[in-house]
Amino acid sequence: MAEHLPTRAEALELLLQHNSNPSLINHAKAVEAVMRYLARKWGEDEEKWGAIGLVHDLDYERHPEVHCKKTQELLEVNGWPAEYVRAVLSHGWGICTAVEPQSRLEKTLYTIDELTGLVTACALVRPSRSVRDLEVSSVKKKWKDKGFAAGVNREVVLRGAVMMGLELDQVIAEVIAAMREAAEELGL
Repeated sequence: MAEHLPTRAEALELLLQHNSNPSLINHAKAVEAVMRYLARKWGEDEEKWGAIGLVHDLDYERHPEVHCKKTQELLEVNGWPAEYVRAVLSHGWGICTAVEPQSRLEKTLYTIDELTGLVTACALVRPSRSVRDLEVSSVKKKWKDKGFAAGVNREVVLRGAVMMGLELDQVIAEVIAAMREAAEELGL
């Protein structure tokens, strides 16, 4: 029998069962949007990448002290494939898990998770409050200000970009482009 692959609807339902904070839900949708965009661009499985993006922080609202570990339980009890669970765990590498990103999907999730937060913060301080007119140079300027979006782990983003074989500017440009496509749903 073929393994059941979670749909976007199932991933979203699971996300909403365990999260009510609009910021966390929007973050999950931003990560999903970037994962889908890059999967399409690189000829990867958009549904898989998107579903993983949606549920990557499934446990963060209710169980931040055991981040990733509770998500693993929730995904496993819901019958998610081991490959999906491993990908989610890899985004916490060196922070709350020992699962090092190996695949292109895992390296991408690890890199863009934190960066979507910075891009969102940069968009929200613009007069337009939108990602539509946000440029890489604006993000880079805010990147240097460690007090701005202080919760964003810039070291993770840098390490991830190296793993992906991309320059930081390229990764920022891709994240902005992806978030522009989903700007309406993200409220940006």
